[in-house]
Amino acid sequence: MNNDNKNLSASSKHKKNLLIVLCLSGTYMIAEVIGGITTKSLALLADAAHMLTDVVGLFLAFVAIKIGERKATSQKTFGYYRTEILAAVINAVVLLGISIYVLFEAYQRFNNPPEVQSTPMLIVAGIGLVVNIIGIIIIRKDSSESLNMKGAYFEVLSDGLTSIGVMIAGIIMLTTGWYYADPLISAAIGLLIFPRTWKLLKEAINVLLEGTPKDVNIEDLRKSLESINGVKKLHDLHVWSLTSGVNAMSSHVIADRSEDMNILLKTLTEIATTDFKISHTTFQIETEGHKESEAHL
Repeated sequence: MNNDNKNLSASSKHKKNLLIVLCLSGTYMIAEVIGGITTKSLALLADAAHMLTDVVGLFLAFVAIKIGERKATSQKTFGYYRTEILAAVINAVVLLGISIYVLFEAYQRFNNPPEVQSTPMLIVAGIGLVVNIIGIIIIRKDSSESLNMKGAYFEVLSDGLTSIGVMIAGIIMLTTGWYYADPLISAAIGLLIFPRTWKLLKEAINVLLEGTPKDVNIEDLRKSLESINGVKKLHDLHVWSLTSGVNAMSSHVIADRSEDMNILLKTLTEIATTDFKISHTTFQIETEGHKESEAHL
């Protein structure tokens, strides 16, 4: 039995906030690129590079939401939910790539650190920190409901951390004239971004591989369904995610011949959708003696 497709993913209701953050990030990115070139600061240019990936990543996330809202068709029977997961993967890969580049550039600058104009660098980074804090506040709560929004949130959060790092480097160079602070802070920023981004990438890939959602305990689900009166056993139980917050499942149910199959099907569906937050359910009701050519879980 399949539940109706509402064509609304967990991130759809947050697209307005995402668009606001996208505009803020895009405006500041232009100012930061100019500031980075003018001050010759790698830390500031690293922040500008992350802002560029922010703008691209946020734009991808927004486009993915719009595509994901399209209605299901005969060719795309589950709709376009997975577009949001693809956007999350792209965001994570780009962030990892930028982090590697910043680490490489920092290594190069350790050999010959250029003189950096610390005061303008501090001013630009300070403005960036304010912009990023606003963005973080706007979409922080949204990030817990969707991998797509989590990817966008990590983009903004990483830039907030970068802005803080740039300001620390600026203060050190302004007060001590130690220009190694610029590549050192840049390297620290690159390393700091890795763990969260890697986790996001693994979660998104798990969805693409149709792994069991982390918010569904498949053994608890099996026990709950098999405890229903009239259910003798489950087999071929599969649970996967279409996108964040939209889980689906299918299972073969061996039932007692004396049971009202319509009532049994209703009970199975209610438990799966209510207790385990599964949006799409498919149950094949069987009786003992029915043989499948292949069995799985």
